[in-house]
Order: sequence, then structure tokens, then C-alpha cells
Amino acid sequence: MNNILLCDLHRFGSSVKGHRVRFVKAFRRAQFASNKYVRIYYRLKCNAFAVLYGLEISPDTQIGEGFRIDHAYNITINPCSIIGKNCTLQKGVTIGCEARGLRKGAPILGDNIWIGSNAVIVGKITIGNDVLIAPNSFVNRDIPSHSVVFGNPCVVHHNPHATEGYIVFPV
Repeated sequence: MNNILLCDLHRFGSSVKGHRVRFVKAFRRAQFASNKYVRIYYRLKCNAFAVLYGLEISPDTQIGEGFRIDHAYNITINPCSIIGKNCTLQKGVTIGCEARGLRKGAPILGDNIWIGSNAVIVGKITIGNDVLIAPNSFVNRDIPSHSVVFGNPCVVHHNPHATEGYIVFPV
């Protein structure tokens, strides 16, 4: 747990204060607390942040290390979604489940993904590694690794360094 939390905090760099960091700390502690009462305490703390900042992110959601929220307002992640390492979310992002049709289910996101403001990702789709999803994009199909995605319906462009400059690893 400590290693994952340290990776998360490392992604915030020098800005290790504020509500975004406090939410991520509570989120990770709610996930990995061994004591039942401590886990309940941190789940309640996550719920308080959810009310204050419009964050709908359950501690049951599988999110890899290096999780970063750049603007913590109105973010919704379905608990059945799986998110890889070093994912950065902007405000207004929705990662949701589709209830019917061919893509019934929740998305699986790879590593090193940057998701812009108000982007929507829905359905049982797979998004590869090193993918940048532009603001206001609607993604409801599989996205290959090393891609930039934008628009509604989404347009995919291959880029060997899609998230270069967006996924920041402070020194």
C-alpha cells in the first residue's frame, strides 16, 4: 500500500497539499486498510470528498499506481472499470458502464493515459497504453496503444509519443 501511495504522491510533485491529494490518500487507505474500522473511516472520508468535489470514485475501483487527478470536480468512474498505472484525469471525466448492446460492461484502460476535461469513455472497451484522450471526446470503441483520440464520434490518430509532456514524472 505504501509503495502505491508514494507513486501516487510522486505524480503530484511539489503540490502535495490540497483536496486532490487528500482524496487520493483517503482512497488508497480505504483500499488497503487491514483493520475493518480504519477501512470504514477512510471510506467515509472518501464519501465526504465525493460530496464536496463531485467525485464518484469507489475505493473498490481497480486503479494502478501513479493515479493523478488534476482538477477534482465532477469525475465519475464506474467501480467495475479497470485503470492502469499513471493515469491522469481532468475535471468532468466520466468512465462509465454501458447497460446494453454489444459493448455492455465497463472500460479497461492501460498504462500512461491522459484524459482531458469532460471526456466520456463508456462500454466494454479496451484502451491501450500511452493514449491521450482530448477534452470533450466521446470514446465508445477500442483504442490501440500510442494514440491520440479526439472528437465525437472519436477519431484516432497514431502517435508514437502520444502522452509525452502530458504524463509528468517529477524529479
